[in-house]
Amino acid sequence: MSGIIIKTKEEIELIRESALIVSRTLGMLASEIKPGISTLKLDGLAYEFIKDQGAEPGFLGLYNFPNTLCMSPNAQVVHGIPNNTSLVEGDIISIDCGAFKNGYYGDHAYTFAVGEIDTEKEKLLRITKESLYEGIKSFQLNNRIGDLGYAIQYCCEKQGYGVVRELVGHGLGETMHEAPEVPNYGKRGRGKKFLNGMVLAIEPMINMGTHRIKQLKDGWTILTADGKPSAHFEHNVALVDDKPELLSTFEYIYKALDITSEEELPYRSHPLVL
Repeated sequence: MSGIIIKTKEEIELIRESALIVSRTLGMLASEIKPGISTLKLDGLAYEFIKDQGAEPGFLGLYNFPNTLCMSPNAQVVHGIPNNTSLVEGDIISIDCGAFKNGYYGDHAYTFAVGEIDTEKEKLLRITKESLYEGIKSFQLNNRIGDLGYAIQYCCEKQGYGVVRELVGHGLGETMHEAPEVPNYGKRGRGKKFLNGMVLAIEPMINMGTHRIKQLKDGWTILTADGKPSAHFEHNVALVDDKPELLSTFEYIYKALDITSEEELPYRSHPLVL
């Protein structure tokens, strides 16, 4: 990665446009995720949906990745490749999606329940998503990378969960992965300072058991080392006027699933129009 690229407000709005295409795609998929559907079928739906919005799938072909979505069920952490295996009741699945439009990327993720899931998986999803917002809350002017990582790590490790070390969040803009790297662990007061105009993809990857991971022979799929479930949530966030501003949203997902939430309100400078 080269140096950190500070974005203008106009560039931030272009990133927001791409991020919201991803948000709408995840919202569309939320209505389709049911026992019996294959991840490859969902991948095809996402491809068509993104293209219909005048964008390009951000992951397809990136570093030679073969699909539109990274789809990672249960003990898969991230970078799972869609296939013909059907989802079953009680699964959880991380869906990570990217879109590219007008020269800028959007990139975020949500871990979905497939039908009814057990209470341990419910808690893993809830705490992982809470940790995402703890990280976003710490993305303030003159705070540092370590402050953000510490906030996520503390939230998850106090519940006994493992925080993946080898995979991190990142800057976002004209390329999918820009500086700085954004670990989900860290020490307060360490690392680069946050400055207005920075845009980050903040994405805790949290395991029910050990933080250790392994990779399949496909060269992509990352698994938990102990076979326990993992969860992954990701938002795109800009630092605007000293405060974090959400560029992505889970509200399309919540609308599809009939969920009411006010979690995003502190990080929006103006109302979201769905």
